[in-house]
Amino acid sequence: MEEGAARGRTVSRLNVLIAITAAIIGLIYGYDLGSIASALLFLVPDFHLSTFMTSVVTSAVVLGQLFGAFSAGRISNTIGRKRTLVLVALGYAAFAGLQGLSPNEWFLTVVRFLLGLAIGISIVVAPAYIAESAPVSVRGSMLVTFQIATTSGIAVAYFVGAALASTESWRLILSLSAIPAVIVLILIARLPDTARWLLMNGQREEATDLLRRVEPDMDPQEEVRRIEEDLSYEEKGSFAELFQGRFRKAGIFVVGLGFLVQITGINAIVYYSPTIIENVGVTSPTGAIVLTGFVQVAGVIAEVIAFLVVDRWGRRPTLLTGIGMMGAANAILVLAYALNSPATITFIGILIFTIGFNFGYGSLVWVYASESFPVRLRTQGGSAMLTSDLLANFIVGVVFLSALGALGGSLTFGIFLVLAVVSFTFVYTLAPETKGRPLEAIRTYWYNGGRWPEESRT
Repeated sequence: MEEGAARGRTVSRLNVLIAITAAIIGLIYGYDLGSIASALLFLVPDFHLSTFMTSVVTSAVVLGQLFGAFSAGRISNTIGRKRTLVLVALGYAAFAGLQGLSPNEWFLTVVRFLLGLAIGISIVVAPAYIAESAPVSVRGSMLVTFQIATTSGIAVAYFVGAALASTESWRLILSLSAIPAVIVLILIARLPDTARWLLMNGQREEATDLLRRVEPDMDPQEEVRRIEEDLSYEEKGSFAELFQGRFRKAGIFVVGLGFLVQITGINAIVYYSPTIIENVGVTSPTGAIVLTGFVQVAGVIAEVIAFLVVDRWGRRPTLLTGIGMMGAANAILVLAYALNSPATITFIGILIFTIGFNFGYGSLVWVYASESFPVRLRTQGGSAMLTSDLLANFIVGVVFLSALGALGGSLTFGIFLVLAVVSFTFVYTLAPETKGRPLEAIRTYWYNGGRWPEESRT
């Protein structure tokens, strides 16, 4: 038994290279999401942007993500995971750099949309590449590394923004991610494609050799047989099945969860928190950005803690705790605006909201996406969740600043408070507790009308 465990921990140099590459991609993704928050403080007066145009420039990247994510599966299946990631790295480098050369807001909007296309493809293909390439023994930790790297990238963006605040160069803030994009392009060039894609394209011998390199202690022939059987089974599923028959409730749950992740307001905080803090009394742009940077550091810590406790607490308690914290934070922000409280209270509200989100939704949403369906519907379920997630993200990005100006802070965050209550109720009612359940058993939960078989007998 001990010998098998030791074999299970074998990590090759290729695995290390995959992990490093995935972490850098995650950092770039997070940086490109977070950098606009600092840049807006200098971009808005430079281009004399209206509230509407500020929202358009900010949200263009989200709209691009929506289109990129929608096409990612077809692109990666056609040209391969590796070639797709090469295109992503080229897109990151080119479009991040072009942001800094923008002569006007419309050029910047188009470039950010194209950057969003690259991001949308990466958030589908990079985790898929990790999942298909990593040994079973470290697959979970590699996926966690990608998620934590993404959140860390947002935090890095704020501190870079603070460091460059004295220059007031929004162009430099937005363009810096082109440098790590070039580095990751060099790393990707050294990586192979995945065994799953090779088998999808009839390259069985190459796939067998690759599996031997990825996990030397594994029987590559047996793994090839398992992947081929899995591929054959997955082909039987269809997107329409998500909302038909016994899986209708699962489809509603996953799509609803994806929508609620974003509509409850996390990217209003990510994109606009320095602007919010500056509006409530922090006059220094550097101070506003640094405060927001520490908020994101707290979010990273919350994410790490969630991954440490989720297998003891369970999925539902962890997620509900995080949503409850988001609701409490919204209540604090409602009072802060209503009573014209000092900026400290607003900062505390933003801090608690970010911690709650990263502890709950940020850590578990993709766990539920992967655990809520049988194998043949898992890809379609993840795609449906991501689409609804990005749609809600786009709505918040476009509407939030206008709502804050027209309705005021109390009513705007009051709406988010109501949405947090709706979210809590939705999760409490529909979310299964998958802790300790084999993935194959998930099918029985939905077949049984959203109840585990043993619950039906009590």
